[in-house]
Amino acid sequence: MSRHPEVLWAQRADKVYLTVALPDAKDVSVKCEPQGLFSFSAVGVQGESFHFSLELYGKLKPEGYKTNVGLRNIICSIQKEEKGWWKRLLKTVDKPAPYIKVDWNKWYDEDDEESNSDWASDGDGVEDINQEEGSSEDEGMLYLPDLEKARGK
Repeated sequence: MSRHPEVLWAQRADKVYLTVALPDAKDVSVKCEPQGLFSFSAVGVQGESFHFSLELYGKLKPEGYKTNVGLRNIICSIQKEEKGWWKRLLKTVDKPAPYIKVDWNKWYDEDDEESNSDWASDGDGVEDINQEEGSSEDEGMLYLPDLEKARGK
């Protein structure tokens, strides 16, 4: 029998973020299908199986997702097929499962995203697990003169 890890979600106009709280996960498998089906499976520290599938509100770009497996969680950045804000995460209007919660740390309202778009570096902050490391430590950092210029001082 598989269990459900806690899943946190947030969105932008072009992306949905799903953070799966599963420390030290092994054999992580993520699939995104164009019609909006998201599937996740992994094995926990003590060998327990975790699996869930979500029928997301809108359609997805199946090749447009990135997954970052960390020590404490798995972060998935999923590209929406069409830009726009979804009313909710899931297609169904029923109350979502208790393991699905809003990720207030990544949450933006539709109005907030427009005003903060100048500050976004590459958009999602999630690296593909297949990409090689090699960027400098301060890449994307704003230094004081740049910050003052951005504020218009």
